[in-house]
Formats: sequence, structure tokens, C-alpha cells
Amino acid sequence: MLDVLGLEPDDERVYRALLGRPGCSAVTLSDLLSLTQDQVGNALSRLVTWGLVTGSADDRFTAAPPAMALGALISQRRDGLRAAEHALVTLAEEHRAATVASGIGDLIEVVTGVDAIRHRYLQVQQAARTQVRAFITAPFVALPPDENTAEPVALGRGVGFRAVLDRSVLQEPGIIDDAIESLRNGVQLRVADHLPMKLMLADTELGLVPLATTPGGQPGAVLLHRSGLLDAMDTLFETVWRTAHPLALACDEEGAAEPTVELEAEGPTALDQRILTLLLAGATDLTVATQLGLSPRTMHRRLRRLMDMAGVRTRMQLGGHAVRHGWVEGPVARRT
Repeated sequence: MLDVLGLEPDDERVYRALLGRPGCSAVTLSDLLSLTQDQVGNALSRLVTWGLVTGSADDRFTAAPPAMALGALISQRRDGLRAAEHALVTLAEEHRAATVASGIGDLIEVVTGVDAIRHRYLQVQQAARTQVRAFITAPFVALPPDENTAEPVALGRGVGFRAVLDRSVLQEPGIIDDAIESLRNGVQLRVADHLPMKLMLADTELGLVPLATTPGGQPGAVLLHRSGLLDAMDTLFETVWRTAHPLALACDEEGAAEPTVELEAEGPTALDQRILTLLLAGATDLTVATQLGLSPRTMHRRLRRLMDMAGVRTRMQLGGHAVRHGWVEGPVARRT
């Protein structure tokens, strides 16, 4: 646990032992922890240097109070991190200035192979400081959404995520559960009729654009650094984002569909809201039924009950009623 402060495993074991045994000798610690006297001696030397342990004239050692000693180490680490952040800003500006005069080979990196693309895909998210934006299309070649371990880590440090899904992605097995998990974690999702490419952007500094499979059968991608081409990708994402349909799936606490739950008198259930949201996003009846584990007959029955509740006769009228009455999040108005 204390390795984040620079302590070795032996250092932490010795310190913890001394917390409950003040005035302990190195020999006693060696026997107690099954460590050699050299290991204990080296650990004690480091702990004394850091102010975590004090020694007496008769070679007995006592742990310093954690709140004081460890608090000082934590403060030092914080100061070091702040200095590193300032250095990062300076280095980033130096890099930006250098890339202005760089050749095209320095601004575009070609990546080949599934493993290399997966590595870059994770790296781009790890490099983001404020936001990650992505176009998601099928098929998933290098990294399926449920294997994207970098997303929750980046979300945990405050990075915002916005993603646009190609409508065909809604037909992929398990994608609805993945979408629900992402929405729970704060990811903003929208659906577009068609996306021109796969894309991932980290702030305005990096972009990864997967390409078609090479003649040799290996998938390829290009990693874009800050440049006019990356600016174009930024503009493309924002344009598509503005016209895409928001995806806001309702779900129960476990995130599971409950096809046996009937429509309540006061409004649509979570499952009904999922059905409406997917249909408004353009998914077919068969796709919706498959994704939510419903039979076509059950889904049609639920739609009929929703239409009766809304007092409408067509699905188009039902969609308008659902948006107006807050059953689902409405589409963003198209801008001219």
C-alpha cells in the first residue's frame, strides 16, 4: 500500500511491525518478520532517513506517528506531482512548437497489426487530460468495447467521454449492456445513421484513425499528432455529434431487461423506455427484440400498450409523444 510513497515491501513490513512494538531491536524484527538482518538493517536505514523511524543509542527503534511521518511524505509527493504537471505543460508547449515545423512523417505515425493498434488505442485514452471523443463502428477488430480497460480509468481521473455509435453497432451482441454500463459511468452516447470511419481523439493533441485491412491481411491505423489534419478530425466529430440522436437507456439497478414486467398505469417501465429509445435511434424491430431478449410478439404487444397509453395510432405519433412527455431524451435539433 505504501509503495506509492516510494517504500519497498520490506520497508513497509518493518514499519508496520514497529507501530505495535516500539523500542524493538533489529534482531527481534529479523526473527519476527523472517527477514535477514541485512534486509532489516537496510529497511531501517531507509526508514530513519525518511523520518518514519527513530533509533536510540542502544540500537532500538520506534515508528514515528503515521499522521505526522506519512503525512509529510504525502505532501512531498504532492509537491513533486505539481512540479511534474508544470513541467508537462512546458514540455507540451515545446513539443507543439517543434511539431509546427515538423515534416509530415513526424505528424503521422502508421500503426500495423492488431496488437499495435490495441496498444495505441489504450495509449490515446491514457494520454487524455480533459476529454476523449470517438466514432464507434462495427466490426470490432482490435478492441471490443467490453475490453476497453482504459475507459473506466480515464473516467476515474475526471476525463469526459463522448462517443457516437454507428446505427449498425446496435446489432452487435452485448452492445446494449456495454452501453448501459458506459452511461452509468458518465459516458455520453449518441447514434448516427452512418459514420464515415472509426475514430478516437484525445483532447486536441492525438487522434487514432483505424484503416482498412492491408493487402497482407493486417489491419492498419494512423496516429495523428497536432496538425491541420487532426483539426479536421476534430471538426468532423463535432459536426456529426450535433446531428446524432442522444442515447439514454433506462435500466434497473442490475442493468438487466425484465421482459415479464408489464406496463404500469403511471408510465412506461424501464424496459419500455429502452424499446422506445432504440426504435427512435433507428434500430429495427428484430434488432431491438434480439438485444433486449424479447420475442417479436412480446415487443409488439408492449408497443401496442404504449400506443394505447399515449392515445396514438401510429409509431411516428408514439415517437413524438414519447419525446414531448419525457419518456425518452429527444433528438438534437439539426443545425443549419
